[in-house]
Amino acid sequence: MDFKVRPTAQVDESATIGAGTTIWDLAQIREDAMLGSGCVVGRGAYVGPGVRIGDNVKLQNHALVYEPAVLGDGVFVGPAAVLTNDRFPRSVHPEGGLKRGGDWEAVAVEVGEGASLGARSVCVAPVRIGRWALVAAGAVVTGDVPDFALVAGVPARRIGWVGRAGVRLVRRDGEPDRWECPESGALYDERGGRLIERA
Repeated sequence: MDFKVRPTAQVDESATIGAGTTIWDLAQIREDAMLGSGCVVGRGAYVGPGVRIGDNVKLQNHALVYEPAVLGDGVFVGPAAVLTNDRFPRSVHPEGGLKRGGDWEAVAVEVGEGASLGARSVCVAPVRIGRWALVAAGAVVTGDVPDFALVAGVPARRIGWVGRAGVRLVRRDGEPDRWECPESGALYDERGGRLIERA
């Protein structure tokens, strides 16, 4: 076994776990879930059946990732963040009978490469979080988030842009559609409400 599982974690035997991944105490990895290499699954985190997680992903303590979520490489999911999966959540049918697994359609949260979801944020499926986007702590995401967007609030709204370093971008003087990362110096162009990395 080339991954580590703490004694109180539960990993279903049908799950696929990549090399170098660590699963901490009280975490639960369900049937047919797939985790890439180099991941860290924090204490009490939950990964639902069939969830797909890329390489070098961090799920912090008590993060809840419900099926059929898909997380790209390098994604960060903060403490107690929740990725939902039910568009119309109800425990019972209109007639009062308890709903079972086949009585509703699970929908996905998709998180692009390098994106980060802050502590206690909630992504209400179906929704896509773009590459390298940053969702602020406590935000509730109800619509798609563009690549490199910084979103905050309830419901979440774009309040700026971030680069790959996660630092808020600043507008270049005299260039209204040009943004720069104050940490790395990387440049980005804004076009039609989207941000594009310059080569």
